[in-house]
Amino acid sequence: MRSGVIAQKVGMTRVYNDAGEHVPVTVLKIENLQVVAQRTDDKHGYTAVQLGAGFAKVKNVTKPMRGVFAQASVEPKSKLVEFRVSNENMIDVGAEITAEHFVPGQKVDVTGTSVGKGFQGVMKRHNFGGGRATHGNSVSHRSHGSTGQRQDPGKVFKGKKMAGHMGQVRVTTQNLEVVRTDADKGLILIRGAIPGSKGGWIEIRDAVKSKLPDAAPKPAALRAAAQTGGAAAEASEGAE
Repeated sequence: MRSGVIAQKVGMTRVYNDAGEHVPVTVLKIENLQVVAQRTDDKHGYTAVQLGAGFAKVKNVTKPMRGVFAQASVEPKSKLVEFRVSNENMIDVGAEITAEHFVPGQKVDVTGTSVGKGFQGVMKRHNFGGGRATHGNSVSHRSHGSTGQRQDPGKVFKGKKMAGHMGQVRVTTQNLEVVRTDADKGLILIRGAIPGSKGGWIEIRDAVKSKLPDAAPKPAALRAAAQTGGAAAEASEGAE
């Protein structure tokens, strides 16, 4: 079991395949994705890695979290997610994961928070057909109709489909195809739509219902330590 990644939804566009057909894709961006902590069998009872993505201002980070980031020697992150991994796919703290963690053609499971729709009626929320347009119907065109039975059972059962809050829930879409990756820009292009609004955080994992391609890097696609060290050195020189 490999680690997943945290990405930010940029939006949707289209790309063209070798046959000249356009493929609708969702663009996801990986930025500053690093391992913040490890979870081990000896200490925690399970194996996992805690990843952090994005940038957070120090003034907006609590003191306990500052200590966590300082212990890992990473910059403060705006999003933290824990991914279960197997022992052989454990990643060192501070390692940076790139977009090449997934290969084109691979199937992935994507999790995000769906767009909130507010309070909606049953026709939009549950695809009800609604009432009759005429023949005595005056104010019940989009109503849900009866919600229960008679004196027995004398109540409305739990789970009855009715009007209410729609959207803004955690949604996972399975078996989406990775069309293209760009490690330099940190982009992952996935075929089709993905739950969530633009700018929302998305979790991407290897598909549980499809075989992992042999070309997929293990334990992960990591940025070379020399490049990371060189970038840090340049940043420190610029600050001086």
